[in-house]
Amino acid sequence: MYKCRLTYDEWKCMTSKNRIGKQVDIPTMKGYLGLLTITSVSDKQIWKYNDKDVVVCDNGYHWLTIMPSDEFYCITVMMDDNYKIKVCYIDMIDSQGYDDDKVPYFYDLYLDLVVYPNGDIIVDDMDELQEALKTGEITEMQYDRALKTAQELQNGLLSDIEKFQDYVSEMLNILESC
Repeated sequence: MYKCRLTYDEWKCMTSKNRIGKQVDIPTMKGYLGLLTITSVSDKQIWKYNDKDVVVCDNGYHWLTIMPSDEFYCITVMMDDNYKIKVCYIDMIDSQGYDDDKVPYFYDLYLDLVVYPNGDIIVDDMDELQEALKTGEITEMQYDRALKTAQELQNGLLSDIEKFQDYVSEMLNILESC
């Protein structure tokens, strides 16, 4: 497993960015909400989906982070400069916390869900999760939890794309009103 800080420093293409974030405790969300505004990039990042280019990182883009404190996932909503959702990337995680500099982090459990605005969901990096179990990097319990969390998300929060998009909008509004 590797530690992911919610500053997204591993995205080397980002040359300038600003991050705001806070802990919230409301009926619809208990955990961390953050917004990364990408002011400039050296190269925009493009993912392919259904033979189309999907820009996920460019000048003026926004990434909303939703990390419930009592769950084992972290959602990154990649939006353009008009806050239109381009794609959502959901990491299955083992644990989370805050570094001494107050930046939140999580330990990645490899398995991811990639959710497109039309409701399509792609299960990604299953091979990495299986390899981590095989090599003993993660336990059977961690492996099972990653699978269970992904399945629960698909059957729950992600089962109705319009409701999920409303949830994302609500989280963005909560963060911007603070």
